[in-house]
Amino acid sequence: MSDVSQKELDEFRAGARAWFAENVPADPDFMLPLTFMEVGTQEQFDFLRDWQHKCYEAGYLGAAWPKEYGGGGLAQAFQDVATQEMHRAGGPIMLNAIGINWAGPLILDMGSEEQRKAYIKGILSAEDIWCQGFSEPDHGSDLGNAQTRAVRDGDDYVVNGSKIWTTQGNYAKYMILLARTDPDAPRKYDGLSFFLAPMTVPGVETVPIKKLTGEYGFTQTFFTDARIPATSLIGGEGKGWAVAMRTLEYERGARGGQAGGYVTVYPDVGEVVELAKRALRNGHPACEDPIIRDKLVKLLATYRGLQLNGKRSRIAPLVQDKPMSLPLMSKLIATEFYREINQLAMAMQGPRGAYYVGEPEAYDEGIWQRSYLNAFSGTIGGGTSQIQHNIIGEHVLGLPKS
Repeated sequence: MSDVSQKELDEFRAGARAWFAENVPADPDFMLPLTFMEVGTQEQFDFLRDWQHKCYEAGYLGAAWPKEYGGGGLAQAFQDVATQEMHRAGGPIMLNAIGINWAGPLILDMGSEEQRKAYIKGILSAEDIWCQGFSEPDHGSDLGNAQTRAVRDGDDYVVNGSKIWTTQGNYAKYMILLARTDPDAPRKYDGLSFFLAPMTVPGVETVPIKKLTGEYGFTQTFFTDARIPATSLIGGEGKGWAVAMRTLEYERGARGGQAGGYVTVYPDVGEVVELAKRALRNGHPACEDPIIRDKLVKLLATYRGLQLNGKRSRIAPLVQDKPMSLPLMSKLIATEFYREINQLAMAMQGPRGAYYVGEPEAYDEGIWQRSYLNAFSGTIGGGTSQIQHNIIGEHVLGLPKS
């Protein structure tokens, strides 16, 4: 499918543009989440689930995934076009982020034939929501020290422990779960296994976590003698660390193969520039403040650099010296960029930057404040910014761990 003609792509784009123009839903009478990590009400969940299912049925999600498992079987270029047109039309986010971006690509890559047939279509249609069971309450960013136990008992594993920041855990049917199967392994990493674990079995409980924004989206998951089938193991017992690292490559954007669409609405830098013209500081537009203007120009340069790096990473001669440098850097730079640009947007507003969603004095209905507070989750999920600096130091610059 590499010899796709421009005519084919143009025809596909025209069809996608017409479809999205007709089918993107109007804003409902409730607040839609900016990211998949903010889905905290049943009405938000139902709205976004219906939207993802509709995009999938129309052929604009999973277009490049294998047809025999429920995908469209087309070249990746077609899915890229569909996602571009989805952006252009301002459609809502895709709900099943962990499924379409991490679990699905991982199953297609490392799963068995039975697992691909069992899980892929449900991921795309949003019939089966997925969550992630990596982080634990007592171990922070030390993923290799996960202590949730999975003990083999006949055809099952019995799981005990707890996972934290389980996005959409209360809606999920499955979890990508990293658990310890051998507590006596010489290396802690060798004692871990990776499961495609059902969330609907007895002994699994999720407790929603209320965020500073007043919204929900995260949960804590508790396992109490929960029995999951041994067939949910992926990669082999004791091989979970390698599977988890492959999953994080998908999560951090260092490896392709995602189903398409987007799961976060990022601030438009053009809207930040317009805000700088409208927002007043000391009675004058914020863009007239030399410090604000300097910060804005630097952030705009960073944004342009991120755009160009995305293209550069696909041109082999430009990255042959350090092929993984740009993919490994992108998660760190992008998440910090969106936190900083939201912070600047609030600084432009002076005292009015203290107003939040629902307060009439807030600029743009408080979207910048809400976006800023939620931006921190991006700098934590998939490995904190501090961990990302370590990864770049070790794997790009070749620095020692110590």
